[in-house]
Amino acid sequence: MLFALRISVFALAIGDAPRRSPAQDSSLTIAVIPRPARMTVHTGRFRLTADTRIWTDHASAALGARFARYLEPATGLTFVLRSGGPQPSGGITLALDGSLKRLGPEGYALDVTSSRVRIRAAEAAGLFYGVQTVLQLLPPAIYRGAPTEQREWLIPAVSIEDAPRFSWRGAHLDVSRHFMPKEFVKKYIDLLALHKMNTFHWHLTDDQGWRIAIAKYPKLTSVGAWRPETLVGALQEDSTAWRFDAQPHGGFYTQSDVREIVAYAGARFVTIVPEIEMPGHSVAAIAAYPELGVTTYPLSVATRWGVFSDILNADSSTVAFMQDVLAEVMTLFPGRFIHIGGDEADKAKWKASPAIQARIHALGLKDEQELQSWFIRQMDAFLTAHGRRLVGWDEILEGGLAPNATVMSWRGTEGGIAAARAGHDVVMTPWLRTYFNTYQSLDSAREPLATGPATPIDSVYAWEPVPAELDSLTARHVLGAQGQVWTEYITGPKGAEYMAYPRLSALAEVLWTPRALRDPRDFASRLAMHVLRLDALDVNYRR
Repeated sequence: MLFALRISVFALAIGDAPRRSPAQDSSLTIAVIPRPARMTVHTGRFRLTADTRIWTDHASAALGARFARYLEPATGLTFVLRSGGPQPSGGITLALDGSLKRLGPEGYALDVTSSRVRIRAAEAAGLFYGVQTVLQLLPPAIYRGAPTEQREWLIPAVSIEDAPRFSWRGAHLDVSRHFMPKEFVKKYIDLLALHKMNTFHWHLTDDQGWRIAIAKYPKLTSVGAWRPETLVGALQEDSTAWRFDAQPHGGFYTQSDVREIVAYAGARFVTIVPEIEMPGHSVAAIAAYPELGVTTYPLSVATRWGVFSDILNADSSTVAFMQDVLAEVMTLFPGRFIHIGGDEADKAKWKASPAIQARIHALGLKDEQELQSWFIRQMDAFLTAHGRRLVGWDEILEGGLAPNATVMSWRGTEGGIAAARAGHDVVMTPWLRTYFNTYQSLDSAREPLATGPATPIDSVYAWEPVPAELDSLTARHVLGAQGQVWTEYITGPKGAEYMAYPRLSALAEVLWTPRALRDPRDFASRLAMHVLRLDALDVNYRR
């Protein structure tokens, strides 16, 4: 389906729009995504020139320098920066302002007149998001990496007070099924920052590959990061129909790579949530260290998709092994949350194993569900003792939820509702609305290979993350939501971009903008301008 047809789904009818006053006409050039919480459009423009000065308070000097670096490539201008001293009445100013605490740690105020641009916030994250809004008020060519034919750099006069609706605004990227290079991970983070998203869920391990170096257990990457071939096409029930590409695939991130990416994200106010899968989705780990499995026969890193019966055992040595892994992960990732997976753990081998059955009995547990809960509780206690919080997919509810766990509700909303009612924080990730490895239209024949059913952009935009079943008090446990990009059928960066955008643009607005201000017609109008920014950034979005 062509992009123009997708716009029609949003009922875009510009010709039927009401007549506007001159001041309102200025808003036709304003296409900020996500839409600000409060914005007044005025007459006039601020013009960027070679004489424009950027002033910051001392605390914001680094952000002011970053702002100048954003502006300089496309404009060809070099901006004079000054920090401290009296705040000038003109030019561009960035300053922390304690009076704006009411807007929260990520809120900001932006005032643009013909003589000045003033960005204020209570905390640095808010200033950064104010900068992102200013960039979107400029022509889309501002995102180019070299001067263009654009001759005037005008910012419309506005007054904005803005703050996000949710504290967790994220996107997930699976690098286990198909490895993604470091530079693309950075670009992915840049695009999150552009959309005022603050969480990057990095899915680092799975059956098909272990992608993070662990010094204590080097075979996790020397063995677990590589597979000899990969399934071609969709996974079919009939295994005799499977075909493989006979091409080795692999890769991993060194700890230096990880530190570099974490620092890169932190400078853009994006927190990385690493995911280390357990006890299921662990074929790559068991291939590297067979003693981690229920049976000790050798495995190879998985070459097809789906759920495998191979699962970590529940020995104390295996618990210690995974806690060793988490200990190294915590040294690399300073964020509060660590994701341990917990999903799709096939327990057939647990049921068939005399050793596992004896373990269940020795621990005084009822069944395999309670054994998984026990396993997750060991990780929860370990992370809690180190000042971190465990996150897991909603299967961690089964057999009893660990005391400090946060639940990602992916199979629907039911798990999130149950967790919130039990007093646990929740991140809503229902696959029908937030899985962006699905088809983008019903016309799947015109789309790259994906999973179904379709998740078109209008269904993403229409989604409400807080279930109606939750009262206002319980709803406070809904931290937010995120989009998922699983890469079974996504072989490289351009494919990931195509599946993510512009659906992540729609989700960004769902998570930032007050619900009452969301308007599909208005969003479609702004999206038509926003994709020009994606063009400038060389994003292979779905048109």
